[in-house]
Amino acid sequence: MSWLFGIKGPKGEGAGPPLSLPPAQPGAEGGGDRGAGDRPAPKDKWSNFDPTGLERAAKAARELEHSRHAKEALSLAQMQEQTLQLEQQSKLKEYEAAVEQLKSEQIRVQAEERRKSLSEETRQHQARAQYQDKLARQRYEDQLKQQQLLNEENLRKQEESVQKQEAMRRATVEREMELRHKNEMLRVEAEARARAKAERENADIIREQIRLKAAEHRQTILESIRTAGTLFGEGFRTFVTDWDKVTATVAGLTLLAVGVYSAKNATSVAGRYIEARLGKPSLVRETSRITVLEALRHPVQPSLEARVRDIAIATRNTKKNHSLYRNILMYGPPGTGKTLFAKKLALHSGMDYAIMTGGDVAPMGRDGVTAMHKVFDWASTSRRGLLLFVDEADAFLRKRATEKISEDLRATLNAFLHRTGQHSSKFMLVLASNQPEQFDWAVNDRIDEMVRFDLPQREERERLVRMYFDKYILKPATEGKQRLKLAQFDYGKKCSEIARLTEGMSGREISQLAVAWQAMAYASEDGVLTEAMMDARVQDAIQQHQQKMQWLKAEGPRPEGNQPRLPSTQAE
Repeated sequence: MSWLFGIKGPKGEGAGPPLSLPPAQPGAEGGGDRGAGDRPAPKDKWSNFDPTGLERAAKAARELEHSRHAKEALSLAQMQEQTLQLEQQSKLKEYEAAVEQLKSEQIRVQAEERRKSLSEETRQHQARAQYQDKLARQRYEDQLKQQQLLNEENLRKQEESVQKQEAMRRATVEREMELRHKNEMLRVEAEARARAKAERENADIIREQIRLKAAEHRQTILESIRTAGTLFGEGFRTFVTDWDKVTATVAGLTLLAVGVYSAKNATSVAGRYIEARLGKPSLVRETSRITVLEALRHPVQPSLEARVRDIAIATRNTKKNHSLYRNILMYGPPGTGKTLFAKKLALHSGMDYAIMTGGDVAPMGRDGVTAMHKVFDWASTSRRGLLLFVDEADAFLRKRATEKISEDLRATLNAFLHRTGQHSSKFMLVLASNQPEQFDWAVNDRIDEMVRFDLPQREERERLVRMYFDKYILKPATEGKQRLKLAQFDYGKKCSEIARLTEGMSGREISQLAVAWQAMAYASEDGVLTEAMMDARVQDAIQQHQQKMQWLKAEGPRPEGNQPRLPSTQAE
């Protein structure tokens, strides 16, 4: 009935303050050992009493007696009083929980202190043990040093003793050799004197023996000559008088000469036939008719894929229909995949391919014409059709009117023009050059289609970097067959960054960069290729490429189709 006595209820009625728990005393846990003098003096319980509340309570009681809701008000007051009691009990339990938590915290702090003490004791024990172990090792090392010094002293004494014994033995042997040599000299001298005396006494007998041996040898030789002459004369006389033997001998010699001459000519003809059918001409460096054609592992540039596909389809259909092949010229900066395109074209068309380079023609001199005819004769024997790829064709297909070329090279060029004057259903001619403007006009007239190969763009460079990184770095590292490991970093992000930095580089330069990464990993101590190593090699490759571009710029202007692009850093 707190509302009757002026204590504020849950609805805010009344003006009295709420009751609160007494503050926790520090000595409560100790069982109440503190005396009464240590506690503060309690306050007067009637100091906060409000007399107006009593008046209101009396007035409310009178009104409640005459109200019909007296019982409900009394029940409500009882419920409020029970609620306040429950709240007080809850606060008391919270206080007890706080006290228990404080005890637990004190126990934890004490346990932590004990753990630290144990750790410190353990550390001190370890330090003491390490120090004792260090002293023991030092004593052991001192003992070893003393033992080693003693052993070295004993060894030195033994060596001195052995040296003395060896010197004595050597002196004894030298003395024995000296005495033996003197005795040998005396013996030889005595034998020489005795032999000389005997020879002087028997000189006449010795000379007579020599004369008799010479006469006997001369008589034996004369008898042998007479006997051989008699036998040969009788045989020749018998052979001449018998005409049947003479006729048979002449016929046999004639047949032998005819057989030798026929075998020589037949061998020469068979050799030329085998060389034409199976042999490889000296000018051909690589061919699929001898070795198995490998699958092409390098991608064609996306900008050329459509044109490459059209040319491959047309060539394949030409082969199926046994029609005439077209001649193709591929030009552009070096390292852009012209040779790989020729191999892929032959692969998709189902043809054999042969690769020759123009630089091999000039050194042949007068034999160049014969070698050129052998190449085309050999190409005409292919059953599947041959794709003849001439790399660096501008080395011998130069202009005859303005260029100073030798007569032998001019004759070889004329032979080439003679064999390529008309389209053929046996072979297809593919020329590759970095300087097609140097071609003779007759060579340009024999070209049916020209394909330009530019340097790869950023997307193409990223494809090339990823392909060569997988081929030379990632695949060997994952297989574990080689001494190559790869550090952990984002490979895809690194390949994209390298593709951005290598602007202006060709596919061959990117391939060389990947090979350089592999070489750096092999050169390291642990065989691990890190991201920093890759970055350092990329910077070196960029500097080398810029130096090449400076040299190229110093040579003079080049045709627009063959002018490599400079990197963005240098172009700016």
